[in-house]
Amino acid sequence: MSISDFHPSEHSYRFLTFGEIMLRLTPPNYEKIRMTSSFDATYGGSEANIALALANLGIDSTFFSVVPDNSLGKSAIRMLRSNDVHCSPVILSTPEETPTHRLGIYYLETGYGIRPSEVTYDRKHSAITEYDLSRVDLDALLEGFDWIHLSGITPALSESCADFMLECLRKAKEKGLTVSFDGNFRSTLWSWDEARDYCTRCLPYVDVLLGIEPYHLWKDENDHSAGDWKDGIPLQPSYEQQDEVFQHFVERYPNISCIARHVRYVHSGSENSLLAYMWYQGHTFESKKFTFNILDRVGGGDAFASGLIYAMMNNYKPMDMINFAVASSVIKHTIRGDGNITDNAETIKRIMNMNYDIKR
Repeated sequence: MSISDFHPSEHSYRFLTFGEIMLRLTPPNYEKIRMTSSFDATYGGSEANIALALANLGIDSTFFSVVPDNSLGKSAIRMLRSNDVHCSPVILSTPEETPTHRLGIYYLETGYGIRPSEVTYDRKHSAITEYDLSRVDLDALLEGFDWIHLSGITPALSESCADFMLECLRKAKEKGLTVSFDGNFRSTLWSWDEARDYCTRCLPYVDVLLGIEPYHLWKDENDHSAGDWKDGIPLQPSYEQQDEVFQHFVERYPNISCIARHVRYVHSGSENSLLAYMWYQGHTFESKKFTFNILDRVGGGDAFASGLIYAMMNNYKPMDMINFAVASSVIKHTIRGDGNITDNAETIKRIMNMNYDIKR
């Protein structure tokens, strides 16, 4: 089913995503780990963040994962349920099924001023990486859903996750689901070549492509990286440069109906600017540019993704789609924790409609 096949007045989307949820430990008051004697505990993970954000905006949102059948795993799921995310597919694994029987952890040192934030992962041998996902009945899991979101983080966790996700993509397309995919390259999990090779296999199944990395995460038939043509494209491209990248990409992957990425301008650890580009219906659109102070940067990319997905589900005009997505990311930077917990879409629209096109 294509995103253009129905309108929100005729259909209510059911959204599903799959990934890892982790315990996040953060020293309070911008302290470094070596200084602190306590940690603030929350939960997060890219796909879980998107499920949570969409649920808070009123979308019927479901999260699938594997967590240990203990207090940490149950607490993570309880947090999602408290934000109206359906978690009935989540597998609570036993020590027999996942020997190390643990929930992944990451530590965040929050940046301030000229000091950037730093993340330290402790997620190896988590329950989702050790569980045999071939046991999952994909037909049953995907039944009744219209949209599935996946990312380049999950397949980097284990061979089982990678195999399961590719099969999930194939089955989703067979069933007519809209598929969104965020490249989300993590150098701590796998190499650039591994990520590029895997994403190349995913892209033929994708309808909505998000993030920065996918635009050069593919190989051509001569085994040349797309880096051969993107080397002159800066991290903060002009409209013309980004339009060229989009055009090159959709020529190769005509199955993709929308591509979007945000561009970050770092003025300090406490102040950034964001704008975004989106290719949709044959045109490249550029959003407003927002400059803002940062309370918590983690999850900003996920908030952008969830904002765009929500706007597409609600048939926004293209410029409103991309501005809503950026405004969603901007407001997330003012919220502690990974998730974009907003009251409703009107909260984001107020930010979106501000006369805030500030050039830095």
